[in-house]
Amino acid sequence: MNNKFLIIDSEILPDVFLKVVKVKELLRTGSVKDISEGVKKIGISRSTYYKYKDSVFTMSEGVAGHKVTLGFMVLHKAGTLSKIIDKIAQMKGNILTINQDIPINNVASVTITFDASKLIIDTNELVDEIKSMDSIVNVRLLAVE
Repeated sequence: MNNKFLIIDSEILPDVFLKVVKVKELLRTGSVKDISEGVKKIGISRSTYYKYKDSVFTMSEGVAGHKVTLGFMVLHKAGTLSKIIDKIAQMKGNILTINQDIPINNVASVTITFDASKLIIDTNELVDEIKSMDSIVNVRLLAVE
């Protein structure tokens, strides 16, 4: 059977999936010594954890060694694109392509594809950091390969 993967906003998922991800994070960071301690701390059963552990992943778990494409709407201000590129590079993303349209009504569309295999933070955290930057109107995850 071929697996099909989807990217889904966690806001619409039942809490159990997020709890499984939290247990996996606790285990990965060494915050708990074993699965029993992790599931007790988060408040799910061991059977629930085992049922979903191999099927629920964070973006960073699911994209290790892959390409990520982000779409941006940015204000037409000098240095905005440079700041985005610098942020991705600081987090060890390797820029592969950059496409920028001409600004219309003082806003430009930018698409950046980068190798996320060596990111030092979660992809979602990177998106959040870029969203908080000055002159960024919007950031969207367009594709993960």
